Amino acid sequence: MKYSEDVANKLNELLEKNYDAEKGYKFAAEKVKNPQLQSFFNERAKERYDFGHELKSEIRNFGEAPEKGTSLAGDVHRTWMNLKTSFSSDKEEAVLEEAVRGEKAAVEEYNEVLKDTNLPASTGNILTKQRDSITSSLNKVKSMENKW
Repeated sequence: MKYSEDVANKLNELLEKNYDAEKGYKFAAEKVKNPQLQSFFNERAKERYDFGHELKSEIRNFGEAPEKGTSLAGDVHRTWMNLKTSFSSDKEEAVLEEAVRGEKAAVEEYNEVLKDTNLPASTGNILTKQRDSITSSLNKVKSMENKW
C-alpha cells in the first residue's frame, strides 16, 4: 500500500467517525427538551460537518477518494441511545452520558492517528485542531453532565 493510500485510509476512518458524530449530535438535539442542550448539540453537529469537509479535502490532496456514509457501529450507538433515552426518566442525563462516551472515543481515535510521526504537517495540523476542539467539547459536556 502506498503511503498516500495509508494516510487516506486513516483519514477516511476519521471521516466516517465524524459522519457518525454529526448524525449522533443531530439525534441528541432531537431527544432533549432543554434549549441550551439542543443548541449545544446542534453546534457540535455543525462542527463535525465542517470537520468532515476538512478531512475530505485533505483526502483528495492525497489523490484518494473520500468515503461516504456512517458506520455500522455508529448506527448501533444511535440505536442504543434511542433505547436508553426511551427508558430513562432523565433523557438529558442519558444523552449527555452517551455524548461523553462518544467524545472520549473520538479523542482516542484522533490520538491514534496522530501517533504517526510521518504525517504531513498539513494533516497533523488539521487533526490536532479537530482533536483539541473535540477535547474542549468533551470538557463542556462533562461540566453540563455534572449539572444534571
